[in-house]
Amino acid sequence: MKAKLLVADDEAELAADLHQRLQRLWPQATVAGVARNGPEARALLQERRPDVAFLDIRMPGMSGLEVAAQIDFPCHVVFVTAYDQYAVEAFEREAVDYLLKPVSDERLVQTIDRLQRLLAGGEPPAMRALLERLEQTLGAQAADAAQPLRWIRASAGERLRLLPVDEVDYFQARDKYTSVLTAEGEFLIRTPVRELAAQLDGGRFWQIHRATIVNVARVAAVTRDFGGRLTLTLRGREESLTVSRRYTHLFERM
Repeated sequence: MKAKLLVADDEAELAADLHQRLQRLWPQATVAGVARNGPEARALLQERRPDVAFLDIRMPGMSGLEVAAQIDFPCHVVFVTAYDQYAVEAFEREAVDYLLKPVSDERLVQTIDRLQRLLAGGEPPAMRALLERLEQTLGAQAADAAQPLRWIRASAGERLRLLPVDEVDYFQARDKYTSVLTAEGEFLIRTPVRELAAQLDGGRFWQIHRATIVNVARVAAVTRDFGGRLTLTLRGREESLTVSRRYTHLFERM
């Protein structure tokens, strides 16, 4: 089925990746534009009037929700989000789809199949009611945000895993991602270390460097060199972790 698509994401690499995969997995469709922020997405929507808009929820200038609320022509919306599946189940019940980052090909094919059925069936659902339900659901999630993280959704290649936080040895910043190191291996998440530090249980996870958070229960030994710098050895791991001077006070009683 032929369709005109628009992609909006402030992360250029993710936008380009989604663009390329849509072309490969939905060859009958045309990507009519790629927007880098909310205002640009709104302008392209009015200019190109696509059949489907893939909107990142968090964008500079305007959020994907704000952009969607201003669509005044028939257009199916797929929200691209880092929110947990349970926080966006309002979409699913109301025939608006979502993609959870990082997006796998298998999940994208499901979305394309669903969109093809919707496009064949007529008008998109009313956007206002959908957005109201979404805002209520996300607001409830925000109220629960004070609770420390217990699970982390992370990726290893094309696979998504739900990891218990207690099984994490340490987190370490890697370019635009954060590595999650466990006994099973290394996984990736998009949450920056500084945000993780606020979400984790501070009594169990200590930030020891601007790029590193360690599970204190996994610390086997603390070594101090002649210059006073501390190095951590973790149970079951060969690598050691350096503690920056800013955080050495955490280990004074160990």
